[in-house]
Amino acid sequence: MRIDLVTLFPEMFTGVFGTSIIGRAVERGILEIAYTNFRDYSTDKHRHVDDTPCGGGAGMVLKPEPIYSAVRDIWAKTAAYAGKRCTIIFDPAGPVFTQQTAKELSDYEQIVLVCGHYEGFDARVYDLADRRISVGDFVLTGGEIPAMLVVDATARMLPGVLGDETSAPTDSFFDVLLGYPQYTRPREFEGKTVPEVLLSGNHAEIARWRREQSLLATLQYRPEILPMAKLMPEDLKFLALQSK
Repeated sequence: MRIDLVTLFPEMFTGVFGTSIIGRAVERGILEIAYTNFRDYSTDKHRHVDDTPCGGGAGMVLKPEPIYSAVRDIWAKTAAYAGKRCTIIFDPAGPVFTQQTAKELSDYEQIVLVCGHYEGFDARVYDLADRRISVGDFVLTGGEIPAMLVVDATARMLPGVLGDETSAPTDSFFDVLLGYPQYTRPREFEGKTVPEVLLSGNHAEIARWRREQSLLATLQYRPEILPMAKLMPEDLKFLALQSK
């Protein structure tokens, strides 16, 4: 997969994407990450990318021309991905990014992420986007941190990115439910012990315990997402017992 980041601050990404799982995926050729500074596409001598809002108001608004030029240049240079790419702009009006969104994005061969700043984009910039995405009901300085989040979550869905291919399906939210509690050695720590079932060697019982723990955690902490999960009859029976 190729990921293009359209940003005023490409240096923000180097530490995050140069290490750990993402860094290894780049080294192994599973991910290609490219950076485009849309200030390079400004046409005035001072390289302005923003201007005062029409109608007055505080702050500055990102101009459409540099962003259009930057994104269209990326599209032209990566024409082989046409029909297999998704261009995304971060916007509070968009649907909130979820694990399901990450799964959907992992099916593309190219993602173009446009990172805003200041008071936001000139409204005409949104016409470039195939999708708008929000990462939550809060305000950030720019789109770089949301872009890091989207890249990290999406990359985990790609074959070969995780060292253990069974890791992603056990993550919280992969199948809507929260993840089950994990334990490692020592067997006892400050009076708290590893559940005996995990030491039993009975894989069927371990799988059942983990499923029930996921159901319990979701019921306790995020009950509103339970209706979205694909629940088996035994799951429903287990949940019914918990409500008694």
